[in-house]
Amino acid sequence: MNYQELKSEEQKYVMNTYGRFPIALDHGAGATVWDVEGKKYIDLASGIGVNCLGYDHPQLIEAIGQQAHKLMHVSNLFTTEPMVQAAKKLVEKTHLNGKVFFANSGAEANEGAIKLARKYSFDKYGEGRYKIITLVNSFHGRTVTTLKATGQDRFHNYFFPFTEGFDYAQANDIESVRRKADDMTCAVMMELVQGEGGVLPLDPAFVKQVEALCREKDLLLIIDEVQTGIGRTGSLFCFQQYDIRPDVVTMAKGLGGGAPVGAVLAAESCAKVLTPGTHATTFGGTPMICAAVNVVLDTVGDSRFLQEVRRKGEYLKNGILALGSPHIHGVRGMGLMLGIIVDEGKHTAFANRLIEKGVLAITAGKNAVRLLPPLVISDQEMDEAITIMKEVF
Repeated sequence: MNYQELKSEEQKYVMNTYGRFPIALDHGAGATVWDVEGKKYIDLASGIGVNCLGYDHPQLIEAIGQQAHKLMHVSNLFTTEPMVQAAKKLVEKTHLNGKVFFANSGAEANEGAIKLARKYSFDKYGEGRYKIITLVNSFHGRTVTTLKATGQDRFHNYFFPFTEGFDYAQANDIESVRRKADDMTCAVMMELVQGEGGVLPLDPAFVKQVEALCREKDLLLIIDEVQTGIGRTGSLFCFQQYDIRPDVVTMAKGLGGGAPVGAVLAAESCAKVLTPGTHATTFGGTPMICAAVNVVLDTVGDSRFLQEVRRKGEYLKNGILALGSPHIHGVRGMGLMLGIIVDEGKHTAFANRLIEKGVLAITAGKNAVRLLPPLVISDQEMDEAITIMKEVF
């Protein structure tokens, strides 16, 4: 089908919950994709940070195919080797001496972390210590609970009543966090780079202060690495660049390289909190998905690969700044998680124009064109994207 035929069918049969860009993608290779009409695009979005190894990655495809021939799914009533291997790699590569629970998405991972934190506090202190502090401008998911955890008022509508037990502190203001951390509080949950909020890295001194406050009051420190994790910021997990030791790390997006997966990694401090019957999922950790996770961790977890991510991030950032456009007011972020800061309210128009010209980009916050390219993007692909940006900006 061509685009118009597909769009007509979509309007008949698919819920209209997305403001989709007017293209239908068909196939890809590396960090380049083509639509059903044969038009080429340099992908600087990677499925909202999911396709970390790009498209048509041979090892990833081979691993999924081989495992599909053996077992695709058996449920968590049985042990499988791919799941155990993936969990071992996550624990060893983070040095948190903990345990892993596999889910299906970032929202599910964050739900699991919320349940873990509340049970940790219930087990030690009894009822009444359930509140979780998140940050203003944060984003933690689309379920009824994770919407409430999200520190943006625009998400708190329609779906009343939301799950209670959340409060919001100002980012980079330790006194704001301290004021919120009362006797009902059990955890602080935050993204180290606020992605949906506008690609906003937190101040390292503030993060260390939050960690100290959590230790002082026996609050669990939950780091939401759904978008920042799996090499995106230039280290396997962003917290490793902030020199902190979280109690819980959540992840998803790039973890499966395109396969749907999320995970909760609980450090030694709380690894035994969730016991049989307290949390579960039908599809989490299924063998075929974990086969993909193992390829991603083996690839992205390599120090040379991560060094290249950092180099590419600087290359792309410097190339954009060198355009000298009066509409570009800076580039912020870490690694290959970047936000081009443009005239306020113009970010959507610029993203649309980039797509028209052959670069896939998305938006964030009030003034950021967000770039989350595949981590395997080549210099040539970045150069092509920058050439198109020069025309657009």
